[in-house]
Amino acid sequence: MEEISYICIEIIINYQQVRVMTKYNITAKKEKEAHYRSLVSPKLMDELKEKINRIVVMEKKYKDKDYSAKKLAEELGTNTRYISAVVNVRFHMNYTSFINKFRIEEAMAILVDRRYQKLRMQEVSDMVGFSNRQSFYASFFKLMKMTPREYRLRHLAQHPSEKLKPEKKKKATAK
Repeated sequence: MEEISYICIEIIINYQQVRVMTKYNITAKKEKEAHYRSLVSPKLMDELKEKINRIVVMEKKYKDKDYSAKKLAEELGTNTRYISAVVNVRFHMNYTSFINKFRIEEAMAILVDRRYQKLRMQEVSDMVGFSNRQSFYASFFKLMKMTPREYRLRHLAQHPSEKLKPEKKKKATAK
């Protein structure tokens, strides 16, 4: 009987994930092999990996809505195919997923930070570099299997002491 309960729960969870994936237009990733990946030497890949990490992560370029693979390539004095090859081979994802991963990690920190509890999702989305709320929700769900709002609510449910206390209204004094 317990096994049937677990199967039912798993079916419900999978159904909810499919509904959210459809709602936010998320599709399953298909692997394909690109010939140019083998043209970049391992040594150059390692060098570019370090430079990409420094620029994207340390300098927080991921927060720039307009920071493209083309801009990164120009900054590194290389081309977008090399950037794409390095990100695919060394980070095991495409450029957009790579950038969005850091945006989502920062968004997760903001969503649970008391100082930012009053922010709307659009404001959080803007702070971390997404150009629109739908992209933010889709990327967040793809990585975390829940929406940003669900993430915030679950965290607050697990840590009730972190909820902001409602501010008391001050009485107006008559002069």
